[in-house]
Amino acid sequence: MGIFKIEGGHKLRGKIQPQGAKNEALQVLCAVLLSSEKITIHNIPDIIDVNKLITLLGNLGVKTEKLAHGSYVFQADEVDLEYLESSAFKEDGSRLRGSIMIIGPLLTRFGKGYIPKPGGDKIGRRRLDTHFDGFIKLGATFRYNKEDYFFGVESKKLKGAYMLLDEASVTGTANIVMAAVLAEGKTTIYNAACEPYLQQLCKMLNRMGAKISGIGSNMLTIEGVTSLIGTEHTILPDMVEIGSWIGLAAMTKSALTIKNVSWDNLGQIPDVFKKLGITIERKGEDIFIPEHTNGYQIQNYIDGSILTVSDAPWPGFTPDLLSVILVIATQAKGEVLVHQKMFESRLFFVDKLIDMGAKIILCDPHRATIIGHDFKSSLKATTMTSPDIRAGISLLIAALSAEGTSIIHNIEQIDRGYERIDERLRAIGAKIERV
Repeated sequence: MGIFKIEGGHKLRGKIQPQGAKNEALQVLCAVLLSSEKITIHNIPDIIDVNKLITLLGNLGVKTEKLAHGSYVFQADEVDLEYLESSAFKEDGSRLRGSIMIIGPLLTRFGKGYIPKPGGDKIGRRRLDTHFDGFIKLGATFRYNKEDYFFGVESKKLKGAYMLLDEASVTGTANIVMAAVLAEGKTTIYNAACEPYLQQLCKMLNRMGAKISGIGSNMLTIEGVTSLIGTEHTILPDMVEIGSWIGLAAMTKSALTIKNVSWDNLGQIPDVFKKLGITIERKGEDIFIPEHTNGYQIQNYIDGSILTVSDAPWPGFTPDLLSVILVIATQAKGEVLVHQKMFESRLFFVDKLIDMGAKIILCDPHRATIIGHDFKSSLKATTMTSPDIRAGISLLIAALSAEGTSIIHNIEQIDRGYERIDERLRAIGAKIERV
């Protein structure tokens, strides 16, 4: 188990390039199972969760060729379905939550899909009902082995159907869309997720020969086809990493340029950071954050009431950035209420920030009120443990702004979502060491 040793209180300067989007990568990598032809994917992030999925696909018989950093060719022309019932698969699949999205492609192309109970962040319940309800509506038979926590769906031929999803689950929508593209007839998915990464998946599938309409809305219509061809696809930059670098620049009073951010796919992210008083300048496709020498002031609502930042399905604010918002609010001028609606346990890392001197009132598992220091009192270095990916990056931002040397344990959680983060931070002046 590695640790990060961070000497805080140093200003950063320079340019940083966001990695490819983790959440998009997990979706489009599973989609390679839908065709026997070659599929080339660029800008794949070199992170633990994505590499685990690539290994899982390889174990399943998918041929993988690395062309360059972040660029791979995949070909699923000799899929080994027997691997799905092996003890090795039960162990490999349980280590990664994104593995759930192999079921839709396997079910629709080969008539069966199995998965052990997936792992991932410990951030409360993340149920799978939406996925399997969708498969059942398409005509699949569902079974669940409680002893092994093993899920399975089978069908000789899926048939299109109308469905209203019980929640706008991103992975659930992706899984059902991938199953529906080779189903017989028309499928309509209402209350579908519509975030940019799901749009990217749908556009990739259409280039492969699928017939998906309504992309970008919450109602998708899929006309089933008999087969799909190969394609080439480039993954978007990771919006969560972009938001993390905005927060890092503000907390360390640093001038940073974030390169090639794909502005049109950032949604509310720039506006939410601006509400916290952070200056964000658009320069082409780049974001420039100037030094906040005099700090940043949180805006109140028009009637003077305290600002609330909450998460919601796209085009709402992503829940993956609420922990970053919470951390940078600790040094803002003013107060803010952070309301985490979509997950139960993501705010439980605030005790580490309180130990560092932050003024935070944890109201309940979903809400926290932060009273900013306005940089009149710095956070103090401490030793802490990263509980999940997003809390991990937030604690790292706090440590880089704090006085003294901090230690972060369980950094594998950070590595799951951020590529070579220590190397990239050192390149812009951070004092961080991997031990």
